[in-house]
Order: sequence, then C-alpha cells, then structure tokens
Amino acid sequence: MKALKTYPHNPDYAVPPGETLREVMESLGMTQAELALRTGLTVQTLNRIFNGEQPVTCETAGKLELVTGVPARMWNNLEALYREQLTRIAERERLQGDLEWLRGIPVRELVARGLVADDPDRVTLLRNILGFYGVAGVWEWNEIWARPQAAARRSTCFETCPGPASAWMRQGELQARDIECASYDRERFLSVLPEMRGLTRETPEKFVPALRRLCAGAGVAVSLVPEMQKVPWNGATKWLTPEKAMILLSLRGKGEDRFWFSFFHEAGHVLHDGKRLLLVNDGGETDEREERANRFAAEALIPARHNNNIRGCRTADEIVRIARELGVSPGIVAGRYQFLTGRWAAFKTLIRTLEWKRP
Repeated sequence: MKALKTYPHNPDYAVPPGETLREVMESLGMTQAELALRTGLTVQTLNRIFNGEQPVTCETAGKLELVTGVPARMWNNLEALYREQLTRIAERERLQGDLEWLRGIPVRELVARGLVADDPDRVTLLRNILGFYGVAGVWEWNEIWARPQAAARRSTCFETCPGPASAWMRQGELQARDIECASYDRERFLSVLPEMRGLTRETPEKFVPALRRLCAGAGVAVSLVPEMQKVPWNGATKWLTPEKAMILLSLRGKGEDRFWFSFFHEAGHVLHDGKRLLLVNDGGETDEREERANRFAAEALIPARHNNNIRGCRTADEIVRIARELGVSPGIVAGRYQFLTGRWAAFKTLIRTLEWKRP
C-alpha cells in the first residue's frame, strides 16, 4: 500500500477557550447566570471570555476548576494555545507581504545543503529561511545585511548579491558559533602562524583539525563553507564578538596554493583591521586593506627575499627542493612561481587539488 502524502495544516482561525467553556457549562446544565454566580465573574466577563476578547487568567482557571471540575491546567493550556494561534495568524499575514524577498535568496541551494527545510507552503518556507538567518523578519534581515549602516561595516565587494552572499556568510557564522574558542589573543595568534604555515605540507585530514585547534586557542574560529552560486569569493573575516573572530574560507579554485594564501590573507585582516568590519576576499585588490592583507599573506608563506630563486626555477625538482628548505608544500612554491612569471600552467601538477569531503 502506498502511503498518502501529507501536508502541514495551517488553519487561518483560532478557537478561544470560551468555546470549550460554553460547551462544559451546557453539559453541566448550567445557565450563564448560574456560572457567573458560582465563579464570582460577571455575565459580561463571561461573554468576553466566550468570544475570546478577554483571556482566561490563572486566577480564573482556578475558579473554573472548582466550579466545573475541569483542571485549571487545561484552561491555562487552552488559553495559551489560543493566543499562540492568534500570533501565528498575525505573523502569517505579515509574512505574506514579504514573499517577494525570497526571490533574492538562494533557497534551493540552502535546501539542497540541508540547511533549510523545504515546504510547499511559501509562507512556511519563508519562515524557515528567516530561522536560518536567526532574524524575526525581512525588516530585521535588511537591518543586518542590506541597510547603509550595515554596509558601512563591510567591504564594498559584498554589494554584488547580498542574498547569496549573506547565505554563505551565515553558514560560516553557524559553524563558528559551535567552535569553542579562547578569548582573542593577538600575540598568541601571531606566535602560532609559523606552525600553521608548516601545515601546508599536510593532507586536509591532518591540517584542517590542526588549523582549527591552533586558531581557536588564539580566539579565532575557522569556518569552511563551499562557495555558492554568484558568490565567487575565496574568504572573509568577521568579528562575531569583541573576543572572537571568524575566518571563513571556500575552496574556490580548489588549488592548495589559493586556499593557504586566502587563509593568511584573512589572518592579516584579523591582525591589522578593525573589529567592526566584515571583510571579503574576492581575489581582487579593492583598497589598501586588501592590498595589505595580500602582502601579509605573501610574506607569511614565502618571504619576498626568496622570489628571485623561485623565479629562476627550471625543473620540478628545483621547486620541491626550495619547498623543503622553506618548510612549505611544493604547491605553495609552484603557485608563487606562477604568480611571479605569469606562466600559470607551469608546475601545475605540483599543486594539490582540494576537494570537499562528501558526507
């Protein structure tokens, strides 16, 4: 037998507890006047309760228990359910006017990633999306992601597509929220950068947990989120609290050289830029902050004094030898050679490809 597909029931009405009270009163053979006399309530008060215009208070619920024999907790529960349903109806009416906003949000991608529950009802789907963002409504989302005062706290490259961009950023925030970190310590973060540089020689299975552990010990949470359509970014930096920074990375380009350059680029932002900024690395140099972060990443991975030796390499063995001397992955040196010479296909086989591990 094939199971029938069921759909959620979202009634557009609410039944006040007064309806149940009226039924109980009639089943006991009481008139409204008698119920008023026994409970000490006025007839007018009972009318308002019957119509849902006046709530059943805890005191009234206690009186009704004594008079009708129906426990006070049931009257309290009926009242709570009635008020909750009234709120849901009002919320649904409010959200109905915001459905157009969904067109700018990558709903299908979020559903495909298992981050948002799909629903045939568009209002329920909108509510699920708002829950993903942790906001009560579209107005609140705009205050965080789209208003001028929000834009002042981020770099200009965020403006291209705020819907997909905010979705990618939110995934990073949710990951980072679950990473337990020490309070931010700038000196400690600086001190572990050489150790993290050495991780470039390891496989992702080893370097990812080690990178996260070292960063967390200095107050920095590292989030790894696959890039989204229309968001061709390598990384981003955001301070979640004054004592906790987030470095968010994608695998755009998939090469290990780009991944590690992006990490140290974002580390440069953590070390040198303001805590109120949301800085995004799209691979370009849009302002002095991005240029400074690029210089920091380049120097942290391979100091500039080695550039001439790298530029002069002619064989893969020479690249590997220099990498061994520098204590970094050959792919990092190969990437520097490509950058210095413009020969983007040279020594490409030395650059490991990083892939997202499928669950």
